[in-house]
Amino acid sequence: MKTSLHSFKKMIPIFTIIVFILTNCSKAQDASRETNLDKKVKAFLDSRGSDWYDMNVPTSDGKLLYDIIVKNGYTRALEIGTSTGHSSIWIAWALSKTGGKLITIEIDESRHKEAVANIREAGLSEFVDARLADAHKLVKELDGPFDFIFSDADKGWYTNYFKDVDPKLVSGGCFTAHNVRPGSWGRRGISGTQAYLEYVEGLENYSTTVDNSGGGVAISYKK
Repeated sequence: MKTSLHSFKKMIPIFTIIVFILTNCSKAQDASRETNLDKKVKAFLDSRGSDWYDMNVPTSDGKLLYDIIVKNGYTRALEIGTSTGHSSIWIAWALSKTGGKLITIEIDESRHKEAVANIREAGLSEFVDARLADAHKLVKELDGPFDFIFSDADKGWYTNYFKDVDPKLVSGGCFTAHNVRPGSWGRRGISGTQAYLEYVEGLENYSTTVDNSGGGVAISYKK
């Protein structure tokens, strides 16, 4: 009896590992399975093609944000700078896979209204809380916590946004910032991103890389 009990106890870790593997395999399959919502989002994005102007991200960066969220299972997202909603749609689409929700902030009323309409047409409204507000003020007021943040508003304020949300970002969470490239001083409209990059790269509790495949995305994981 003692031998059987001892053998059973030794097998418990094995059972735990098996359950973990099966559970995560199931989640991965669910995330990769195409749903009616996936078809609707794809159809909407395809219908717009490259028609995303007015300070929106390129498709490659949208896919990058989507992959980061799905890979890490993030569910509590914040976007600073909605524009007309291209990045919001990619983020919300990923959150539809993880069971999460996005708060996105835009200061310009016309862009905000267009973004809301685009998000609705893509079928993702239930995953988005779109707010018309001044991010300089609202970001400070939001309670959090967040596990994913995308900053694409006024570039000279990137470091301020980061400092405001850092205490609200969970360990293992990710802060991403658009139009960030090493040595970007002097590029029209994005000179402030260099100061931000230097600041975040100097933080010991963050690991930062830059993806240059699209518009330049700084990806900082909180340790």
